[in-house]
Amino acid sequence: MAPIVHGLESEYHGRIRFVYLDVADNNNAGFLSFLGYRGTPHFFLVDQNGEILQQWVGPVAAADFKVAFDSQLQ
Repeated sequence: MAPIVHGLESEYHGRIRFVYLDVADNNNAGFLSFLGYRGTPHFFLVDQNGEILQQWVGPVAAADFKVAFDSQLQ
C-alpha cells in the first residue's frame, strides 16, 4: 500500500494532509483506540473538525481513495 498512498500524497499535496501513525508506538494507543483502529492497513479520511468521513480496512485501490478524496474537495 505504501507506493499507492505515497503517490496519492504527492498528487493531492496541498489539498489533503496525510498523517501516518506508528501502530507499534504505545504513545499512539489511545488515539488508535479512539479511531476504532482494527488492523493494518486501516485508513481514515478525517475532516478538519476531526470527524471520520470514511474508513477502509485492508488493501484499497488508488481509484477508491480518489473517489472519496475528490468528493470532499468539491
